Amino acid sequence: MAFHSIKPAGLTENIFDLIGKDWFLMSAEKEGRVNPMTVAWATMGILWQKPVVMCAVRPERFTREFLDAAEGFSLTVFDNSYRKMLGYCGTVSGRDQDKVEKAGLTVAHAGDVPYFEECRMALVCRKLCVTPLKEEDFLGDEAFTQKWYGGENHADGTGGGYHLLYIAEITDILVKD
Repeated sequence: MAFHSIKPAGLTENIFDLIGKDWFLMSAEKEGRVNPMTVAWATMGILWQKPVVMCAVRPERFTREFLDAAEGFSLTVFDNSYRKMLGYCGTVSGRDQDKVEKAGLTVAHAGDVPYFEECRMALVCRKLCVTPLKEEDFLGDEAFTQKWYGGENHADGTGGGYHLLYIAEITDILVKD
């Protein structure tokens, strides 16, 4: 199947469903290898007069090496039949195995940015800013901060290091025909 391009302003899907219900695979390429990571902590909007996405990535994630090495990344959305694959990509590290191969995904490219032929939509993104969250950035509720940060990182999102926020311009959206 082919994809057609739409401008970010043409996106009619509910962004809360895309992020919180459907999830994304965030993928970047380093030295010819692509590594995907499931992302459900993100936001979209306008910043610096550009359509942007902001994704939270823990510094200990293997995908961070790929994100830091690349100028851009993709956020791909899949239909519900890929839910098990999304769970796999969110719980297994690419340090230990080739997640693209194990997940049965086929890499395609929009310029230098990888995405997957199996997705129903791909947001093509160009990094604009990477900034760390720090303990002192959190206001008030210490129990909230302690729940999400510190100690071992767990599959439910608790624990682990303070996130890095990757802010990227959405340069294109590819929608499967």
